[in-house]
Amino acid sequence: MNERMINMFSAKGESLVRNRTAANKKILRGRCKEIREGLTEDYLTEGSRLIAEQVLASEEYRSAETVFVYRSMREEPATDALIAQALADGKTVCVPLCLPETRMDAKRIAQDSEWRSGPFGILEPLPEAETVPPEEIDLAIVPCVACDARGNRLGHGAGYYDRYLTGTRCFKMALCFDRLILGNIQTDREDVRMDAVITETQIYRR
Repeated sequence: MNERMINMFSAKGESLVRNRTAANKKILRGRCKEIREGLTEDYLTEGSRLIAEQVLASEEYRSAETVFVYRSMREEPATDALIAQALADGKTVCVPLCLPETRMDAKRIAQDSEWRSGPFGILEPLPEAETVPPEEIDLAIVPCVACDARGNRLGHGAGYYDRYLTGTRCFKMALCFDRLILGNIQTDREDVRMDAVITETQIYRR
């Protein structure tokens, strides 16, 4: 078998694995959606408070000068308190601004920053806000649909965070409710593994 044929079969095998992984992720997202929809306001509020406490007490947060943090949707661990505290602590705080082709920038914010509604109904900074280069970020706080205890993250499927975080050297921390920690999440080579997953009761580290 010549090299060309080997490469062709290898590419086909990789495509099959990728398609199988994508199908498994789609099924998992559906199951997680049912779990998320069943979470009560009390659970979301208390869980978010405890997760924020875990983050603020971590060495990675205390030592970080620049923090990149998402703006949360209802069924995600809330980050408003984290953002406010990071600003109060004098840290450089930046949040995502979604761009075409599922790219994003990290935009620096302040207490009096102006916001707009983004493509997913999430508040975003204005495009003219200062862009913080990825290499200046010390700690990235990342959303998820679910995670496992090994740091594998199931995102919403668009790939914004995986594209942005690929090649970065910052500490990557996903926030996840206990009820959405799964036994195992299949990943492909484009998926960026987290250095830690923070829940209301646990900190899972790689």
